[in-house]
Amino acid sequence: MRRDYFTLTVDDAGGSDDRPVATVGYEGPGGRLETRMTKGGTLLDDSEVDVGYRLRGDGGEDDPDGVLAVADRVTGEYLLELNAPSADVFDLVEAAREFGQTADAEERYRIVVERDGEELITYDKSTLLVYDGDGELLRSRSLIPSGVEL
Repeated sequence: MRRDYFTLTVDDAGGSDDRPVATVGYEGPGGRLETRMTKGGTLLDDSEVDVGYRLRGDGGEDDPDGVLAVADRVTGEYLLELNAPSADVFDLVEAAREFGQTADAEERYRIVVERDGEELITYDKSTLLVYDGDGELLRSRSLIPSGVEL
C-alpha cells in the first residue's frame, strides 16, 4: 500500500501520567488495510506485530523524516508503512519512557489504527526499534524494555 494513504498523529506525548498514543490514519481503498492486517480470519493482535522506525539519511536537520512500520512478527511482512517526522517518533519514545517510570504496566505506548476516522485496531506495545538510514539500530533513540537483549 502507498505510504501517502497514511498519516501519523502523536497524542499525550507530554505527560508522564498518560500512556502516549500514536494514531495511524488510513484513507486508502476500502478493505485493503483489513486484508493486510488479518491472518486466519482475525486481525493480528499485540503479540503478533512489531513496530519499527527507519530514518532516511542520517536523520539530521536536512533530512528529519523516516518511515514508521508495523510488521507481522512471524513473517516480517510490512502490514503498513508511513512517512513520519522523526520529531514525532522521538517524542513518542521519550513520552513512553517517562510513562514507564511511573506506570505499573509493561506496555509503554499505544498505536491506534483508524480507517476513515474509525478505530480499526489498537496495539499496546513496549518496544519501538529505531534504525538509522544504513539499517543500524539506534539504541539511544529506541524504546527497549529492560531485560531485553538484542
